[in-house]
Amino acid sequence: MYNIILLLAEILLLILKILYYICEDIYRVIVPIKKKSVTGEIVLITGAGHGIGKELAIGYASLGATVICCDIDERTNNETMSDIKKMGIDSVYAYRCDVADREQVFRVAEKVKEEVGDVTILVNNAGIVFIKSLLNQRPDEIARVMDVNVMAHYWTLKAFLPSMIEKNYGHVVALSSIAGLLGITYGTVYCPTKFAVKALMETVSEELRVLSNGKSLVKFTTVYPVFVLTGLSKKQKMRFPMFMRSLSPQKAALGIIEAQR
Repeated sequence: MYNIILLLAEILLLILKILYYICEDIYRVIVPIKKKSVTGEIVLITGAGHGIGKELAIGYASLGATVICCDIDERTNNETMSDIKKMGIDSVYAYRCDVADREQVFRVAEKVKEEVGDVTILVNNAGIVFIKSLLNQRPDEIARVMDVNVMAHYWTLKAFLPSMIEKNYGHVVALSSIAGLLGITYGTVYCPTKFAVKALMETVSEELRVLSNGKSLVKFTTVYPVFVLTGLSKKQKMRFPMFMRSLSPQKAALGIIEAQR
């Protein structure tokens, strides 16, 4: 009897929570949440040399943030910095970094701290993909995708999260993908990496909440874009294409910044 009462109580609590969140969402449609200012924030963006990363760098710089561009391609990374400086914005820096290289990430993190300051917003955007079936993926390709899309998140979190925890202030943004919610053709390597990003972000957020007794003010945002026209891959064939329209990097970046703010 006790277990039955307990179950009914939990069901009632669930119903009340659902009603609460529905009412809260309706209220937020009428009275939107005021967006946080990013003026003066130090934003580090991985994969800033092209695509979404470049547009994120431009977007944050336009809003008054100090932007740190990180990319393995030094030429395109410097181009992003130059494009921002042409806008009359000087608070932008560029560091070449292979985010899959643990020691390199830690070295760059030290340089950033010394030359710019503590990162307050970390955007883990860098990612790669090889559009091939599983049996056609070379072992080195599989390892590289895992290193860039998953392991890099561990290295950047280890490098930049401690200062956020120490100050009890900061925000981590990670790009997963709609491919991190469902499997797609030729995604036998890419999809699991995006599933992993989802799991990592949820777990770190929960871990920090528990360890801080609910007092942590460090925020975590995971983004699940639909297919973005970055040139990394051709548009995948889906069962319901009308619900899977592609986004430009500019629109994707605007949505990500809005979500973080």
